Amino acid sequence: MLFGKQGESLNPTFRVSLLAGLALSLAVASGCTVRPLMATPDVTTSGYASVPALSSIAIAPVDTRYGQEVRNHLIFLLNGGAGQPAGARYTVDLSVTRSSTAAARVQVRTDNEPTSSLMTMTADYKVTDSDTGSVVATGRRQISSAYDVPRQEFAALRAERDAENRAARELAEQLRLALGQDLARAENGS
Repeated sequence: MLFGKQGESLNPTFRVSLLAGLALSLAVASGCTVRPLMATPDVTTSGYASVPALSSIAIAPVDTRYGQEVRNHLIFLLNGGAGQPAGARYTVDLSVTRSSTAAARVQVRTDNEPTSSLMTMTADYKVTDSDTGSVVATGRRQISSAYDVPRQEFAALRAERDAENRAARELAEQLRLALGQDLARAENGS
């Protein structure tokens, strides 16, 4: 029983309004649902499947080395290392471009002081439903990776290649999240 000062019982009207407020807050909280972003509705139960719809995506071939890096990482992220699915429900067409720009040149002396460059990689994607041929989603994601360019030619080429590889991994992670959001919207009909 709820009590006020010195063991006195609270006003019955106040007690009813307090209990009504508690019941209302519980009703509002029970309407909230939390589910993983990449989950898809499971038709056999009222919950959500643990296998995401992302594993039903095939990535079309690309024609550049850095584009292939993005594609390989994305296939691994979507399917947990299992490769491309045999009967993919969706197909993703990727167009990956890259550019390298000098970010800063701070060579006071002439011997072996590196300069800084910025590798920017951009991916345009289009998700197509394999059954209907309709475009489900399109988008663009971009990532930048900084690197030092030493004066030695091979080291400079290796630094640029490493920056490409880092940018490709990070871009694939961004694409995975974007595809998950796009497919969640498409399957929910919004």
